Amino acid sequence: MMADMGGGDSDAQGGPVRHIPVLLREVVEALEPASSEMIVDGTFGAGGYTSAILETGASVIGFDRDPEAIAAGEAMVAASEGRLRLVHARFSQLLDHVEEASLDGVVLDIGVSSMQIDEAERGFSFMRDGPLDMRMAKSGISAADVVNRAKASDLTRIFGILGEERHSGRIARAIEAERAKQPFSTTRQLAGLIEKVSPRRPQDKIHPATRVFQALRTYVNDELGELAGALFAAERALKPGGRLVVVSFHSLEDRIVKRFFQDRSGKASGSRHLPQIHERKAEFTPVGKQPVTAGEAECEINPRARSAKLRAGRRTDAPAGPTGSDILPVPNLVALGG
Repeated sequence: MMADMGGGDSDAQGGPVRHIPVLLREVVEALEPASSEMIVDGTFGAGGYTSAILETGASVIGFDRDPEAIAAGEAMVAASEGRLRLVHARFSQLLDHVEEASLDGVVLDIGVSSMQIDEAERGFSFMRDGPLDMRMAKSGISAADVVNRAKASDLTRIFGILGEERHSGRIARAIEAERAKQPFSTTRQLAGLIEKVSPRRPQDKIHPATRVFQALRTYVNDELGELAGALFAAERALKPGGRLVVVSFHSLEDRIVKRFFQDRSGKASGSRHLPQIHERKAEFTPVGKQPVTAGEAECEINPRARSAKLRAGRRTDAPAGPTGSDILPVPNLVALGG
């Protein structure tokens, strides 16, 4: 995972990193799980947060769009004595599986799992040659579909907005020219082209392909749209006093989370285009300082933690606020059909 959209963490992006839950102690402190409470882990992954929550006596519903993560978690389900249920679904689909105002807490760890990066066949990493895939759910359009079918102008926007890649136009035009000769099918094929178009300079801390791969993964999985949908869904699913805890890893994610909590705590005007007509009661109150970041000791053990930011809020008894694209800064990009 990149440290920020403007600078990356090459260890997590390409090298093998054992899966370690980021900001685990801080997440549990913000969630305040207790016996008899129901918590949703919206990004189950390897079950790091879930395991810690279960130890407090709380029950957990774990969501993950990756079928492999759900299958791997069945042993934890069996050992939970009925306190863990796993759901194979996107976290934006939360309300399809739980009742409104029924949860005591929701935690979301946004981004790709290091386990997925380590599997070459999933196509997330350019450091391990594999199919140019990147689909967390193993369905829908792949990264290969995007680079082989999208117009150069659309690729420029995807790379520039989702990856903040300063050479997005040059890379997009090179992809367009190369795919006319041979379609892209592997991670190394794409990374190799990017290295030719945008060679690594001595002062560069990350590989030239890092931002393009970040952008493709974010686009293929609609990660920013999913995050916005999950925030709105969690707001409706939490009961008064329930806690929402979100850990993000790059600036576009954190911008959405920050904007959501600002809007829901009455610190933002709501729409970016219209003045607020009337005041509404805050739907969330902040939990602790905002944001929480990892200490030096954790960053030494887990490089992925360097860019992590935790934001949290406690649900009030106010009705859920309005939803819509004018509230959260989700980029409007071209849709590429399956």
